[in-house]
Amino acid sequence: MTTALSGKEAVGERFVLETMRHAQQLTWKAVDEIAKVIKPGMRESEAHARGKEILVELGMDRIWHPLLIRFGANTLKTFKERSDGDPVLGESDIFFIDMGVVWEGHEGDAGATFVTGSDPQMIACAAASKELFDKVEAFWRKGVTGVELYRYATDQAQAMGWKLNLDIKGHRVSDFPHAIYRGGNLGDFDQAPNAGVWILEIQIEHPELPYGAFYEDLLI
Repeated sequence: MTTALSGKEAVGERFVLETMRHAQQLTWKAVDEIAKVIKPGMRESEAHARGKEILVELGMDRIWHPLLIRFGANTLKTFKERSDGDPVLGESDIFFIDMGVVWEGHEGDAGATFVTGSDPQMIACAAASKELFDKVEAFWRKGVTGVELYRYATDQAQAMGWKLNLDIKGHRVSDFPHAIYRGGNLGDFDQAPNAGVWILEIQIEHPELPYGAFYEDLLI
């Protein structure tokens, strides 16, 4: 099934909604496969290198945005910020994976947070990023604007006891390359976002401790 979209939601002639869904599924498979090999004692750079190898092994077309793997305090960094140093993952630690990969000419983008050990606050932080995503995704299904989505996300994060990082407000995807359509941020989009062309990003900070959590997925 193809979708006719225009303006900030414009897509190319090759765009097929079901292929976007397929790219989403393959991207989540890649996230899971990479998470399995990340172990305490590994450096962030080592995890990144192994992650890129796994993407090749899984048969990706190409990477469309850099693979990010953040350990510990680097989970507070936004996409455009560089990691501090090259930390070693601890026995009780937190990390996230964020990837943008092209499969069959369509852009997959997914990210999630994982925990080593049994620290209850780290576990709660990772779980909260997914819980908040689910709440905002459900709100999107009511037909609200992108602006309203992130206003709601901010209020919900506060109610849950976390701080939402509003430097991260979602973005466009489509058949590759989506960048030619200049869609801007989801959080600045003043219309109801259509399915299959927007990534909802949630990044939260622990209110007191130096780490956070990240979760993103395709709205479809």
